[in-house]
Amino acid sequence: MLFTPKEIVETIDMFLRYKLDIRAITMGISLLDCAASSGAASRNKIKDKIYRVAGRLVKTGRDIELEYGIPITNKRIAVTPIALVAASSGDGDYTPYAQALDEAARELEIDFVGGFSALVQKGFTDSDRRLIDSIPDALAATERVCSSVNVAATKGGINMDAVSLMGRIVKATAAKTAERDAIGCAKLVVFCNAPEDNPFMAGAFHGTGEAECCLNVGVSGPGAIKAALEHCKGMSFGELADAIKKTAFKITRMGQLVGKEAAKRLGVPFGILDLSLAPTPAVGDSVARILEEMGLESAGAHGSTAALAMLTDMVKKGGIMASTRVGGFSGAFIPVSEDEGMIAAVRSGALSLDKLEAMTCVCSVGLDMIALPGDTSAATISAIIADEMAIGMVNNKTTAVRLIPVPGKKAGDWAQFGGLLGGAPILPVNRASSDAFIARGGHIPAPLHSFRN
Repeated sequence: MLFTPKEIVETIDMFLRYKLDIRAITMGISLLDCAASSGAASRNKIKDKIYRVAGRLVKTGRDIELEYGIPITNKRIAVTPIALVAASSGDGDYTPYAQALDEAARELEIDFVGGFSALVQKGFTDSDRRLIDSIPDALAATERVCSSVNVAATKGGINMDAVSLMGRIVKATAAKTAERDAIGCAKLVVFCNAPEDNPFMAGAFHGTGEAECCLNVGVSGPGAIKAALEHCKGMSFGELADAIKKTAFKITRMGQLVGKEAAKRLGVPFGILDLSLAPTPAVGDSVARILEEMGLESAGAHGSTAALAMLTDMVKKGGIMASTRVGGFSGAFIPVSEDEGMIAAVRSGALSLDKLEAMTCVCSVGLDMIALPGDTSAATISAIIADEMAIGMVNNKTTAVRLIPVPGKKAGDWAQFGGLLGGAPILPVNRASSDAFIARGGHIPAPLHSFRN
């Protein structure tokens, strides 16, 4: 028997009471064959391919939801980094590419499309620069398009020229979407060691080592993990770890079932399953509350980094035991605006930007959905990015930064983004200048332990 009656009841409970869901099914699509010397021709090929390949994605997701009773929150697509696809077009502004992706997503009812991206960890191509320069206008002109730029890697070091540039791009994007609390920045991620099979936005893109098309799945379940720990009052850390691992195992099996079924119906290969505890603004769907269930008065209290380290590790161990296709990030996300427990911790003063940075050393991503005062300088934003890139580079892990400097607002004010993006209190930043540090430019070399072959 694949599942016992007790396990079936437990899984139903996870859906009905603890907000377990398939956070996203994400179809990865290669657009390498859509390159053309004419930008207009290239964009037509892009839309035609997306319509052809992903035309049944949303309906398939909805059918599976109805048949299996499993909620699938988002249906998404990720495409080849547009800096690669548009390179031969000769276009100076890549905003029309973002608009073409947005149009296709809107017509197919796709929630988000990722891949307005560039990979510049060791240097820029002309196309990379054109794409990055286009980001503010592209994100202001679209609703569903997400952008990412990989500026660092363990094997490549940190491209500090790119870090400096991205500080200015974040500021420009905030200005372009100022009337919506700089929501454009909520769709922009700066990466170190970006995974090429990530189903989660805003950092998803379809890597060049991936298949022509594949179906990746992102599963979440903070509420289910917290519920499991509620039965572990007074137990040791070893027993806590075991409870997390067993629950992650059950969640992963459910995700693999949905992923394989969706891939089969769509006639594409099943790619990876990303088991990440991705919170939402809803009460009961919070990573912060898991940390508190472990015994902390509030997320951000001393011990938070140790608690998050164990949580992330046990989630990965449980997932790997349940599936041979675990990939993406897999672990725990700590986005402030998307986690009501993190919001409460910031408001109470228990959680600061510095403590969040420390916690990113052991979680799956990095400084995610952090609202900053609108007058934060581009150099300060670049310096925050540089710190997070260094954590990823030295620890050989993925780190990412989504910073949102909200024009006209100051520390303690509230920024509202809506939907899964939620809203967040604006965090203060260190006011000591980093200008001269960022102005040096050049490249921070790869660490010694990167030289392995």
